[in-house]
This record gives sequence, C-alpha cells and structure tokens, in this order.
Amino acid sequence: MKRNIMLSGKYILVVVALGVLFMLPVQYFVSSPSMGSFYSMLTADRGVTVERGVSYGPNARHKLDIYRPTNEAKGPIAIFFYGGRWREGDRGIYGFLGAALASRGITTIIPDYRLYPEVMFPAFQQDAARAYGWVHKNLASPSSPNGEDKSRQIIVMGHSAGAHIAALLTFDPQYLASSGSNAPTPAGLISLAGPLAFDPTTDPTTKDVFASVKNADTARPVSLAQQGKTPTLLIHGLDDKTVGPWNSRDFAKALRKQKVPVCKRELPGIGHVGLILAISKPLRWRGPVLESSIKFIKDVESGKINKTEYAC
Repeated sequence: MKRNIMLSGKYILVVVALGVLFMLPVQYFVSSPSMGSFYSMLTADRGVTVERGVSYGPNARHKLDIYRPTNEAKGPIAIFFYGGRWREGDRGIYGFLGAALASRGITTIIPDYRLYPEVMFPAFQQDAARAYGWVHKNLASPSSPNGEDKSRQIIVMGHSAGAHIAALLTFDPQYLASSGSNAPTPAGLISLAGPLAFDPTTDPTTKDVFASVKNADTARPVSLAQQGKTPTLLIHGLDDKTVGPWNSRDFAKALRKQKVPVCKRELPGIGHVGLILAISKPLRWRGPVLESSIKFIKDVESGKINKTEYAC
C-alpha cells in the first residue's frame, strides 16, 4: 500500500474519542496510529480477538500480530506479508485483512520485517522464514501451546513485495532450512499482485535493495517454480500499473509446466492498491479477492486441491 501517514497527538486523541463514542474497535488505531490503521478501525470485521506486538526475533522489527476467531478454532493458519517496495510498511495498517480472515475461521498472523536501507536482500526473506518458523512452533505444531494431535496447515499470503517474499519462502527451500525451525513447506500460497517474474536486480526501483544478488534468478520466483509443488492462487488487477499482470501470467505458466496446482484470477477495473483494499468490508463489491482467498484456504485444508488446474 502507499506510504503510511503518521498522525500527531491531538488527532490521535480525537480519533480515539470518536471511536469510543461510536463503539468502534479503537485498539486497531491505538496500537499503531496512522491513516491506515484508522481505516482498519472503521472497517474491520467484528468477532475476532487480537494479540499484538508478539516478538518472533531479537530485532525491533521482529514483531507480529495474531488475529484469532473468537471461538478459538483450530483450523488453518494464514501468514500475510504486506508490500511496500521492501522499503516501507507496518503490520498495523492491515488489521482489516487480519480481521476479515479471522472472522471466517482462519487464524491470521501479520508480521513486520526489516526494510531497506537498514537491510538488503535476503535479510527480509530470512525474517519471513523466522516468523514462519515461530508460527509453526507456537501455533501450528502438535507440541505447540495451541496445538492439537495433528499439525495445522499454514498458508502464506502476500501483496506486492509481500507476495514476492511469500513466493520465495514457498519455492526456495533454503530459507526455511536455514531458519532452524524444521517447519514444513507452506501448504498453500496466495499471491496478490505479486512481482513474481520481474528482475529486481535491474529494475530502477529495486536494484539497490537487491544489489547483493549475484544470480538474478535466485530472486525471481518464476525461475524457482521447479523446486516445489505447493498449490497456488494468483490474483491480479487488470488495471495494475505498478506490477503488471504479466508477472502472474508468467508464474502461472511456469507452475503449470511443473504440474503444480494453480489458479489465476484477473480482475477488471482494479489497480495495485485497489486489489488489497477489496478485502476490506466497504470495497468487497469490487472483486472476489476475499471470497477466492477463503475458498482456496479451505480447499487446501480439506485436501480438495490435487489437480494442475484448480477451479478457484
């Protein structure tokens, strides 16, 4: 999403007062005051509980929020990685997404990760693997405090740069292997407007972030499709001028070549930011982003996806 705009103290007090007056979930805003979290306060689905600021590592950016169904369902888990050109972003902006999934029975984790220029690739990729390992150990495995007699399925999901992170985490085994978590490969991947086929080492907007890469294909999910079999859902807006829909098309083609179950949805009239906002309650009429994601996650959990062409 676009740059997060921070608010001054007097505006924060006004927003909190109005939120209390109108019985809005002000915790979405207070935890990370910004225009993005204000939007989540106004639009987030009810019927969820939120645990904020959980540490998954030693860095100040190694924090995550957990959105749970109020009935503490032991179903699938989704980890969402936000975008921001690997340069900006904050988990507090995406409360509307966490609440949307959790209110439909899916425990959802939204982690922060380190950003450029503090770090370069692959540091944020390693952060994602660390967060994934934490979720596996503490929420998904039978031995975790919230575990059952079997492991819970973990689906990774991302928008824009976050989709790139989620795809590399899924199709390049080195990251989970190096995290030391013994976590299994994600059970499913959802990419929203993912830059999955471009070359980040030559693109003028990202080449500094990926300057340490010696072989560009190691940072291009499309070149790694042969390394996995994870079912994948690709959603792209046809009006996306930031990340062209050809990225999802090329990735889908590469996955099909490897007989990986994949569904690609292209939504007319939706741009780059509009795709992620279509998950929020006021804008769901714009396209079935939430509906398609929920169906995919539940189909992964139930084992229904076993064909190269997945009807999403």
